[in-house]
Amino acid sequence: MNDSAEPDALQRFRLLVAQRLGLYFDDYKTGQLASLLEQRCAGLGNLSTPEYLALLEDGAESARELRCLAPKLTVAETYFMRNSASFEALVSEALPARLASAPGGVRMLSAGCASGEEAYSMAIAALALGTDPAAVRILGVDVNPAALDRARAARYSIWSLRQTPDSLAERWFHRRGKEFELVEPVRRMVEFQEANLLDGDAAFWKPAAFDVVFCRNVLMYFTPSAMKAVVDRIAESLAPGGYLFLGDAETLRGLSHAFQLCHAREAFFYRKRAKSSGLAEVPAEALAPPVAQLDPSPRVNGAAGAQLRPPPAGLDSSWIEAIRQSSDRIEQLSIRPAAADLPAQSPRQELDAAARLLEQERYSDALELLGAMPPERGDDPEALLLQGVLLVHRNRLSDAEAVCRRLLARDDLNAGAHFLMALCREGAGDFAAAAEHDEAAIYLDPGFAMPQLHLGRLARRSGELDRARRCLEQALDLLAREDSSRILLFGGGFGRDALAQVCRAELRACGEGA
Repeated sequence: MNDSAEPDALQRFRLLVAQRLGLYFDDYKTGQLASLLEQRCAGLGNLSTPEYLALLEDGAESARELRCLAPKLTVAETYFMRNSASFEALVSEALPARLASAPGGVRMLSAGCASGEEAYSMAIAALALGTDPAAVRILGVDVNPAALDRARAARYSIWSLRQTPDSLAERWFHRRGKEFELVEPVRRMVEFQEANLLDGDAAFWKPAAFDVVFCRNVLMYFTPSAMKAVVDRIAESLAPGGYLFLGDAETLRGLSHAFQLCHAREAFFYRKRAKSSGLAEVPAEALAPPVAQLDPSPRVNGAAGAQLRPPPAGLDSSWIEAIRQSSDRIEQLSIRPAAADLPAQSPRQELDAAARLLEQERYSDALELLGAMPPERGDDPEALLLQGVLLVHRNRLSDAEAVCRRLLARDDLNAGAHFLMALCREGAGDFAAAAEHDEAAIYLDPGFAMPQLHLGRLARRSGELDRARRCLEQALDLLAREDSSRILLFGGGFGRDALAQVCRAELRACGEGA
């Protein structure tokens, strides 16, 4: 393919699809695009490729042609109660909170609703909760008009109900030959509208128009710029304290700081901050009623104030103990120039210098250097993360946790901060919270090896051997391609090979306990 400044027809077509529909197609999918381009040219009276692209770019028929392209380019695969944990979190957390905060009724959006199964599942979940149908309105939107026609018909095959419990199917569907038709109370709660999420229609994206938005398995098909544009519009249209649900493989990491990360019923989802102010901290009391958001504050298992016994040696040692043993030898190193004696540096140079001191295992010197930074520079997220790492190395876990709380208050989508919190919570004996923060780190960054390893160790120690094996095997695979700088930052003083050896030893221990 010609990627030069004068792209060929296929490249122009791919760019137009990205610009108008937001859809991203890898190079290996260009065959699909080429076939579609040929079909559409033929279907419009054997237009030449330049004529067709001109029509698509700015012709009067452009909008109509996009409606023809959408069904052929979008993925309409869906079914009722898909990823059921999201609906469990909806009825246990999001919907009750919004019903309490929105006396005029709750407005929910299914963005990219395809043939309607998701939108109707939202209605069924609300009704199963005992919600007054008049208190909930659901809008399903999609760019595919053919899928919307199927949604409005509200008749589905048994394949669409493959994850629907029999009790729900019997209650909310009527059998119509080989199809299942939704009962009228469910249908009345949902309306459908053709809409392109990339269109900045001010009448649609009104401020605080929605209380809950489901936009699941949609962003993953978009270009990065389209992802950000859509998330920004959703953030603007959600009421303060409103909820956003994404697909299991999607996160807001790198896209928005307008939301808090929440975790309930094995689902990760997001709550809009009361004030969308970038990285600024939002007081928890500003978001009433409270929700099950990831809470970095300390929790203690067992009796309050109980003394924690030192962890046993060997494989059963905690990660913190392993770091402590790795760091003990630093006290035996020869005296080196203090960080205060280093020449004055720019903020970026200071962070780079602190990172070099970490690499040299000069943890106290690195902390001294960071501590000497002016408050406005020391509060930088990158500086906070590095400070947290160094404090963990020095076994100052309460101080490290305080730094992590500051960082998560500013950016709770920071996978590294969640991993450090997991270490701190493990050191405090709060293994449930440690696992929860590991899970958050993995969700936010699926390529992050260390939380997989740490979660695998926690699971093995608690006897969850199947889970431990899954995590440890994933960690071993990820370690082979983990970034070296991240191993330096989060590896606890161990290199790639040493961490891989830990994985293998833990896997052997899982086998012995099986």
